[in-house]
Amino acid sequence: MPRWGVMGGHIQGMGKGDDQSRVLREIAESCKQQQWSVAIRLLTSLPTLSSSAILFCNRALCYSKLELYKHIVKDCDMALALSPCTLQAYLYKGQALAAMGKHQESVEVWRKGYEICAGQPTDLQLLLQLHSLVTQESLSSEKENTSSETVATNPSKDTGKNQPVEKPSGNCGTLSFAAITDKEEKLQEKKETSQGHVRRLSVELRLARGISEVNSGKYEKAVDIFTQLIKDDLGSTSALIGRGTAYAFQRKLDLAIADFSKAIELDPTALEAWKRRGQARAAIAPSLDAISDLSEALKLDGKSPETLNERGVVYYKLKDYLSAVDDLRACVALDSSNKYAYNYLGLALTAAGEYVDGLAAHYKALELDSSFKEAWTHLAQSYKELADSAKAMECLRKVLTLDAKYIHAYRLMGLLLLSLGDHRGAIKELTIGLEMDPSNKDCHYLRGSCFHAIGNYKDAVKDYDAVIDAEVQTIENRIVQSLSFYQREIALYSAMRTNMPFNYFNLDGDLEPVFKEAWCKRLSPVALFPSYARQPQLKDPVIARSSKIDDLALTKAKKTLIEAADRLGQLIQYNCPGFLRNVRQHRMAGLAAIEIAQRVANYLRVLREAKKVQEMSIMEKEQKPRDESMEEISHNRGGVCSSSNAFSPPCSCHEEALLNQGLSWRDVYTIAVKWRQISEPCDPVVWVDKLSEKEFAAGFGSHTPMLLGQSKIVRYYSNFPRAFGVAKKIILEERQVFNAANKPVDLSDPMQLLAIDSAATCKEVYDVVGQDFWIVTPCHSTASSGKVLDGTRLTLQKLGLNSYDFSIRTPGTPQRWAEYDREMTAAWEEYCKLYCGRSKASNKSKQMKQLQECILRLSYYWYNFMPLARGTAVVGYVTLLGLFLAAEMEVSASIPEGVQVDWEAILSPDLQTFMQSVRPWLLPSLSRDTSWQSLPNVSETFSTLSSVVGVLSSHY
Repeated sequence: MPRWGVMGGHIQGMGKGDDQSRVLREIAESCKQQQWSVAIRLLTSLPTLSSSAILFCNRALCYSKLELYKHIVKDCDMALALSPCTLQAYLYKGQALAAMGKHQESVEVWRKGYEICAGQPTDLQLLLQLHSLVTQESLSSEKENTSSETVATNPSKDTGKNQPVEKPSGNCGTLSFAAITDKEEKLQEKKETSQGHVRRLSVELRLARGISEVNSGKYEKAVDIFTQLIKDDLGSTSALIGRGTAYAFQRKLDLAIADFSKAIELDPTALEAWKRRGQARAAIAPSLDAISDLSEALKLDGKSPETLNERGVVYYKLKDYLSAVDDLRACVALDSSNKYAYNYLGLALTAAGEYVDGLAAHYKALELDSSFKEAWTHLAQSYKELADSAKAMECLRKVLTLDAKYIHAYRLMGLLLLSLGDHRGAIKELTIGLEMDPSNKDCHYLRGSCFHAIGNYKDAVKDYDAVIDAEVQTIENRIVQSLSFYQREIALYSAMRTNMPFNYFNLDGDLEPVFKEAWCKRLSPVALFPSYARQPQLKDPVIARSSKIDDLALTKAKKTLIEAADRLGQLIQYNCPGFLRNVRQHRMAGLAAIEIAQRVANYLRVLREAKKVQEMSIMEKEQKPRDESMEEISHNRGGVCSSSNAFSPPCSCHEEALLNQGLSWRDVYTIAVKWRQISEPCDPVVWVDKLSEKEFAAGFGSHTPMLLGQSKIVRYYSNFPRAFGVAKKIILEERQVFNAANKPVDLSDPMQLLAIDSAATCKEVYDVVGQDFWIVTPCHSTASSGKVLDGTRLTLQKLGLNSYDFSIRTPGTPQRWAEYDREMTAAWEEYCKLYCGRSKASNKSKQMKQLQECILRLSYYWYNFMPLARGTAVVGYVTLLGLFLAAEMEVSASIPEGVQVDWEAILSPDLQTFMQSVRPWLLPSLSRDTSWQSLPNVSETFSTLSSVVGVLSSHY
């Protein structure tokens, strides 16, 4: 809440020449609009300032409006040095001293001013005001004796002696009784007027003293002063506002609001009461009541930069970013020197997705104050969201040069490094922050996450425990506390499997479904108890010894794999705003893709060889004609070496086991899923069908917003125009939508359809439907001709007056799962069939094209299926790279700028449309490559959980 005070006066100007006259007019205009900072700057720019006492007084008056009392005193001293008889200087200096609590000094200044100026031709009104200020105590005592003096001199009163009145003689003539009485009444009226003036000045001084105590931080003393004034029924409105302000500074916000409310009852035009009640209500929590109060204040003074700034900030905190932008822009138009308003304007603009204008606003704040660390910090956040890590890092380093103890900067630095995959670097920054504030929950959680990712489970658990055991108040801290519980359990689960084979790490199979469900939804862990069986603690000596991953010891095989993985893995990078280049994720993707290629190629090689043996065995039985109805080999079940197959060829034990085990499409994708689970263990990457039966039946699914409230989600908003167009097209074709209760809403009215066809915004579509709704995109089957699967749900929900959630939501119901499982199985079996049949193909080019299309087919249905709670996009592309490698085709093209492959699939109604969108840049980059076949085996080289975590956590 800003400081405030009682000051008064008039701006006076003097100067010569057209330029000075123009500047003086600008000064007057600035003062009229209460742009005191502008007026000060203009006054300072006048070349005649140093020789003009009046100009110094005018600047002192402007300083008084900003309550810069030391500057007032300094300017008044400069004025008096130039002209000792400048009455305004004595008046303003005394008022400033009084506001600073120096009451004796203020009286001395006023007395000196009166004595020096009384014998000079000067402003008589100001002189009398100085005299009144000096002599208020004597006048007060005179007031006490007034009534007795009046009685003694009034002849109309009975004295008890009945003596006649003597007539005066001389040239003065005779005064009648009436004349004497009239004269005495006029004297009495003059005394009462003077006394009233003194009384008013006394009240103002007491108010000023209370205000001075507020500004000095002596809130209890201020409350006492204002309370006495209220009891005396003196200056009640101002006293209530003053006491409410003192309460507000003490965080006694309910008492403050009560005082401001009473002040408004006494005077509905009390601007300060409306404004301060709005500020107090906003301090409790941003609310519409706070907005209402600040709006009333703006009705009384529509050009108050301070009030516009206050309301803009409340709008921002209420996530009404458009209204915040309007207010904050109006504020800086009136006060272009307000760095805080520019900073919040930048926040509001970036929150609304207007990053170019948002960055410009932050830079404007920094132009006004290059050491404004909050602006540098918010600038860093904006650059991080835009995925410009270099500029984000530069801004954070600047912050730390300004304030090496600014813990928020260390938290953001840690978060940025974590997002780039440098967990060790993040730990270093977060540790510095925690040394300054050991209770910071965000830093503990983030550092625990980093320890967890690099396999230091002991320290991870310690950090998670620090958050779990802390007292929390806010919703945000409660969410962090809940996440710490889930992460702690997963860290303990991982610690037990550190030195076991990697396939012993099985989150989906080992963790309880209800636990995973609560983790995905960020629910309070309280809901799990008492049924949930917690993971064993690290107090177990065996677990404790194996709970930390040693640095990776590089062998030639490991180094060879890492180099190949880093090169291949970077191809997963989306070149779109919001997607940082995470080197840890790149390595994960490369290793996962190579392992997929090795596993698939090995399985299909054995399968193909077994099939050749089987065919030769059949040909040798010349006495028996070929049975065209022979059961076709299944590539997802027993295979040719199963006991049910009468024509099983002789196989090695390893190959027989491999064929008996089979390899399904899900087995292939699970390889990438497990690598993704390890690469960032704080992300809930789990199969939806492995959640609780109840949740699976209810249709648990992902939620990816493009527009959330008034925020254009930086990662996904680029897909909004196309998705919005798809949604309108489906509504026009289906002539209905589904509401929140999954009931159809008829939209067959031609006027409704016309309105939807012409709609350009979410609001316009929502106004036609009149309620929250969803529609489902089509996904044409290739396994069952003519069948149309449910693609993804495009959902529109209203969140506020002008706020909407436009997003994709994909429910994973059992029926939908069964349909997509059939689709994926058919596509996978087609891939296996084509792969195994390559050697005898008469047209290799044609068959390679068929294999390419088959891989894109698997990817298309995977993306529309969306079977993971998180991570579907990266797992899908990693598997695509692996399947191409297995088929001896290497992708060399980066994903083009602005393209998000998963969204291309989601918004395509059929496979052909999807292939048309990715073929032009993907397929020409394919080249025949078998060099990967000489690489060491990934699953043998990194056979344990410890080695997998180690390779992902090694230095880059």
